[in-house]
Amino acid sequence: MPNNACLINLPKDHAHLLPSILSTMSTEHHSMRVNSAKLPEWTGKTVRVYCKCLKFDGDNTAIMETSDGGTIRVTWAGASEITDTFVEVIGTVLDEQTVKLMACVNLGADFDLNLANDMVEMMHDARFYEKLFAPV
Repeated sequence: MPNNACLINLPKDHAHLLPSILSTMSTEHHSMRVNSAKLPEWTGKTVRVYCKCLKFDGDNTAIMETSDGGTIRVTWAGASEITDTFVEVIGTVLDEQTVKLMACVNLGADFDLNLANDMVEMMHDARFYEKLFAPV
């Protein structure tokens, strides 16, 4: 297999996640996956956060539990794209507890936030970042 080749093997019921996965491979639109503890470091930047929707707070805000057990506020303009219990929020960090939603990936009702958090932590570990997660 060539050095720049990419093999993605997803179960059929997860094929809808492929566009999200592929979009993170582009350096032009790179967005780092973070949890609530890392959110303050990314103010003003686009991030991805694995979340469990706890409640909607009005028409344009949701309170979410992040993969590390923290709580954030997600805001948006217009209609919400959030339809599932678990989502990957893609948005701009406004402050240490608020993300402005640009898009979301609905992940269903059964998603392992602990496993997702392990991946987020690995992404921020210098031992793994360059070899596994840095944009190409």
